Amino acid sequence: MSSTCLIIGASRGIGLELVTQYAADGWAVHATTRSVHQPGPLGEVAGAVTLHQMDVRSDADLAALQLALDRTPVDLLIHSAGVYRNTPREVIMAVNAEAPIRVAEALLDNVAASSQRKIALITSQLGARRGRTGSLGDYGDSKAALNDAFRLRAPGWAKRGIRAIVIHPGWVSTDMGGSSAPVSVSESAAGIRRLMGGLTTRMHGGFWTWDGREHEW
Repeated sequence: MSSTCLIIGASRGIGLELVTQYAADGWAVHATTRSVHQPGPLGEVAGAVTLHQMDVRSDADLAALQLALDRTPVDLLIHSAGVYRNTPREVIMAVNAEAPIRVAEALLDNVAASSQRKIALITSQLGARRGRTGSLGDYGDSKAALNDAFRLRAPGWAKRGIRAIVIHPGWVSTDMGGSSAPVSVSESAAGIRRLMGGLTTRMHGGFWTWDGREHEW
């Protein structure tokens, strides 16, 4: 039986590349996009890929995803959806800080029912306070809030046998990262896959980089 992963925010960038790479390796992939009717390149990915309509801010879309997955075991859940510039602060906080935790908690039963039981939430080094106080900017504040919420919940997730981390994906050449970024989308996705493939119980609850280094909070 093939392993199953769920990629939240899969229509472009790192999420799309993760879908492509996991599907190419024979995984059964569930992927969310804000438009299943106009999925763009996501709709062209070869392999066992199932698309789900989802705006991560929508309770109705999350409920529909839960219903669609039903009792399907999810070996690996990766929450990759995020926003950066030219967006109101409340939207940035809702998408980057609140949605990853809400989605993960809604699907904990699916992850806990699997054999691998892994979760990765994509964060950023821009959300690392390193002991500082004050604002890190809208994007940095959203990722710091995600990190804080994750650290609060990680012990409870561990009690269900789940291993989970937050990941800085690198400065990646995507629409968000810009063309001058030094890390390619394929490199970042491959690094995230290696990291999650080797995820141990000791690593649970930590902040890690795409290339396997532990990051300070």
